[in-house]
Amino acid sequence: MRVCTIASGSSGNCIYVGSDDTHVLVDAGISGKKIEQGLNEIGLTGNDIDALLVTHEHSDHIKSLGVLARKYGMPIYTSEKTFKEATNQTKTGKIPDGIFHSVSADETFSVGDIEVHPFSTSHDAIDPLGFRFENNGNSFAIATDLGCYNDYILEHLKNLDAILLESNHDVRMLEVGPYPFYLKRRILSDKGHLSNEAAGHLLNSVLNDNMKKIILGHLSKENNYPDLAYQTVCSEITFGDCPYKASDFNIEIANRDNPGKILEL
Repeated sequence: MRVCTIASGSSGNCIYVGSDDTHVLVDAGISGKKIEQGLNEIGLTGNDIDALLVTHEHSDHIKSLGVLARKYGMPIYTSEKTFKEATNQTKTGKIPDGIFHSVSADETFSVGDIEVHPFSTSHDAIDPLGFRFENNGNSFAIATDLGCYNDYILEHLKNLDAILLESNHDVRMLEVGPYPFYLKRRILSDKGHLSNEAAGHLLNSVLNDNMKKIILGHLSKENNYPDLAYQTVCSEITFGDCPYKASDFNIEIANRDNPGKILEL
């Protein structure tokens, strides 16, 4: 299985997950042109994509959903509620008939030789999902836009080979920053976003000896810095309640605007 972050940040998200025979995108929250460029950099085109999975209907996850659907006829996999909410947005435009596939939390489905396990997340969207992928004995999960986490979330993130985890904001930067009060409350709520500290706490519960890669993503441009997210999460792991140190793992920050390196699992 191969993984590549085409973009991951508060302003737009698109992740590639694939195998030799199957190619999947998760979210389309940047321009169609940038997604095409990102795919080209890893030797693919939009015509190669077998499925476009959508976590939820916020613009930083569906910006080019309509464009890609119309240009390539990419099959769209998401919940019925999310699809309806996304297609009601005027910027999405008309989605071609016959390409929507309804999925639900805790109901496994397959795209080619990749098995997908959707799970519910806590976020202020209509029916948000995270996704866990299995292929050839390897596993990878995308867990972003988490206002909070619980035992249910942790169960879906255990025994992974790699994870893309939200490390959205530094609490102190957010509290003293320029955002209006209502927006600060939203981000800090159980339906908002995970802080750097919370991301570290979560990792302490799911780290394992086979974890090959930790990618910290969905960073806020205004309320975080890549180095700060990295150092905070590393400190939470090293000094937290788990048997590991941060140096035991390959931890990196997803690039906000450009594709990262391909991770081979």
